[in-house]
Amino acid sequence: MGKPVFNIGDAVFVHEVKHGDRFDAKLAPISNQLGARMLAYNLTEVAPGKRAFPFHNHHANEEFFFVLEGEGTVRFGNDEYPVRAGDIIACPREALRSRTSSSTPTTPLRYLALSTTVDTDVFQYPDSGKFGVVAGCKPGMRPRDAPFGGFFSEDRGVDYWEGG
Repeated sequence: MGKPVFNIGDAVFVHEVKHGDRFDAKLAPISNQLGARMLAYNLTEVAPGKRAFPFHNHHANEEFFFVLEGEGTVRFGNDEYPVRAGDIIACPREALRSRTSSSTPTTPLRYLALSTTVDTDVFQYPDSGKFGVVAGCKPGMRPRDAPFGGFFSEDRGVDYWEGG
């Protein structure tokens, strides 16, 4: 177990989330350094004018964000809310949301992300008609690095007995 104290200034960005011209963020996992077991922590930095992740929801895990620097927006359902340094964002499970995006062309948006660590989760992406499933995801681990899981199109389901 790590020390129970960590200074956010010591966070090291080790994961990049980049896709096309809309998504550009960096993540610095903190959980393992603190010895966390039931909560996951990371520092997220969203590039100016970009988004961190597509619009989605989680069916098992709840998330919380504390905006440290910058300004942006967060989308819940059909509504968008402005966010700025000092704002707290609660994301209960099953609530449709998009993680905050930077709304300024020159300043990144930085926030502390906290979530529960139910190691099996289902997440939906209604804008693109897909869902993801993950099992065995540990604190500090990206869902795509979990031992079991993947992403699937909602319109290509198979019958329970197919292939059996």
